[in-house]
Amino acid sequence: MITAPVIQERPSVPYAAIRRCVTLPFDDEIPGILHELFAGLASQGLTPAGPLFFKHNVIAMPDIEMEFGVPIAEPQPATDTLITGILPAGRFGEVIHRGPYDGLMEANAKLVGWARDHGVVWDSQTHSDGEHFACRLEIYVNGPDDEPAPLKLETIVTIKIAD
Repeated sequence: MITAPVIQERPSVPYAAIRRCVTLPFDDEIPGILHELFAGLASQGLTPAGPLFFKHNVIAMPDIEMEFGVPIAEPQPATDTLITGILPAGRFGEVIHRGPYDGLMEANAKLVGWARDHGVVWDSQTHSDGEHFACRLEIYVNGPDDEPAPLKLETIVTIKIAD
């Protein structure tokens, strides 16, 4: 199930992440990337201050530059393993997808189509290497470790709207 798109105000949030360039489908790469993320957090004594997210920085389908990250309590310097930053505050278009992850492409398409149909402009720029987003996220509210029933998985798909 995918909720109707809404506009939400989101605060700025410090985060730590692993940056990777991936090609769809990249499901087989996710366990290794997440292991590296959580090992990097542990080595720095950091604990997540919110749910896991995948941040889509540059999209040139099927290739995506992504950050696999988590919110952290306070801004931190980057390390050899982790990049750090601040997710920007602002207005975001958003849908909530409930169900297996194979429905996330449809959730993204619904949000992008809604924006196009309603004159909503994303905070992004198109360059020769793809579309660069100020902040485009899939936020994994829960995951298979928390919720073994795939129909109860909840993911927020959210994209920053241009100011």
